[in-house]
Amino acid sequence: MSVGDRSGRVRELQARLRQIGHFDRSPTGYYGTATVASVQSFQGKRGLSRTGRTDTVTWERLLAMTRKPTAKELDPPAPAPAVAKPDARCLTGRVLCISKNSRTLSWMIDGRVVSSMDVRFGSQYTPTREGTFSVYWKSRHHVSTLYDSPMPYAMFFSGGQAVHYSSDFAARGYSGASHGCVNVRDEGKIASLFDQVRNGDKVVIYW
Repeated sequence: MSVGDRSGRVRELQARLRQIGHFDRSPTGYYGTATVASVQSFQGKRGLSRTGRTDTVTWERLLAMTRKPTAKELDPPAPAPAVAKPDARCLTGRVLCISKNSRTLSWMIDGRVVSSMDVRFGSQYTPTREGTFSVYWKSRHHVSTLYDSPMPYAMFFSGGQAVHYSSDFAARGYSGASHGCVNVRDEGKIASLFDQVRNGDKVVIYW
């Protein structure tokens, strides 16, 4: 197993790594950068080559140290983000409805919430713009030309500002901030969202 894989086996890998303290979040079934880092941590502690890929040796070593995950370990009930009452502009069409007050993004279609996720915004010096925009460009493996930092699953809506996955947000939470982008910390959710959103879909950012 390696980056980009999405399967029940990846979910089992994450649950087993979590049993022994190498994966600190709920299993998603998606092999992203957080899973790579967890596998590298496990490999390093066991004297294996820190490739971040789950080869036969790594998998067998992990199997020997863990037990078969329960259904609850594979898919723990997650508390849903406290979603704000959507802005009136979010109630029609396909909308990324983003509340600065509750720090949530709700993907809405015709007034129905399809999925929600935690987000963070820019600092006071590089604020995230508020208003109504539309997605004009999607870039799955984007790297910022200005800051030379990875912006995977980027969906640009205003100049250089985009909704994208942030490994820093995943690691540090709200103690950090973006340079104006809307950061998402759940890689599985942003990957799924990226596949659903189309150019031209509305983006509403409000308090």
